[in-house]
Amino acid sequence: MYELVQVSEKCYYINCPAKIGIHVADQDNVYLIDSGNDKDAGRKVRQILEQNGWQLRAILNTHSNADHIGGNRYLQGQTGCRIYAGGIEAAFTEHPVLEPSFLYGGYPFKELRHKFLMAQGSNVTDFAANGFPREIEVIPLPGHFFDMTGFRTPDNVVFLADCISSRETLEKYAISFIYDVGAYLDTLDLVEKMEAAVFVPAHAEVTADIKELVRYNRDKVHEVAERIITACKEPVCFERILQEVFKGYGLTMNYEQYVLVGSTVRSYLAWLKDTGRVTGEFTDSMLLWRRV
Repeated sequence: MYELVQVSEKCYYINCPAKIGIHVADQDNVYLIDSGNDKDAGRKVRQILEQNGWQLRAILNTHSNADHIGGNRYLQGQTGCRIYAGGIEAAFTEHPVLEPSFLYGGYPFKELRHKFLMAQGSNVTDFAANGFPREIEVIPLPGHFFDMTGFRTPDNVVFLADCISSRETLEKYAISFIYDVGAYLDTLDLVEKMEAAVFVPAHAEVTADIKELVRYNRDKVHEVAERIITACKEPVCFERILQEVFKGYGLTMNYEQYVLVGSTVRSYLAWLKDTGRVTGEFTDSMLLWRRV
């Protein structure tokens, strides 16, 4: 864990739970792509940089999930580096309580206010600002989260953030976190058509050919959608649908999984309603869902 792996002349990644990319700008200066899940991750990253004689010029954040921005505060405090993020992700990065608040749908109780869902805040600069390394292409990859992005480096390495999950993860957990199902499927279509020397997904193996894994992720989305539609064969409340998803996939309910999977199931219901496959109705002061 936290092994430095070279994938091209000027690109590396640090092998950790959410892979951290490194682009070497010149002999002495590097850019990080994401920063790990907490202060300890940031400390390990700094040690790797020092061992290689690299100065941290800036961190480029793909999105604001805590496991991708958790090292920001430490590294920015130690080095004074800029942190670049865009759109809604910038707001969540500066104000991390927004993540558990969004997931829960209100002020999060203390079991949700921990480092896995709420990083420490850091100061953010927009991608459009002067100083952003223009040799690095910013690739919009929405769906998993609001304004998630990937990055293509000059030597044609593409960092894909969380737009795909590994086959092993999907076989174990079945349902990956998705904010906007329609946008996520569009992103999968985009990634399937991409060409690169190397693809570096945050939570899957590095590969030169991403197409098969993209198709597997797409199939899983449609499988989950069909399971939710089946759960709506009779008018049913959200909590019962969530129960069916957890039982059907053999998942264990806890506070964290309740908000992560629960938010995802709500996103599926929104997509299914907007595409005309389920509808909602109010009965006895309850919102009930049923398939069309």
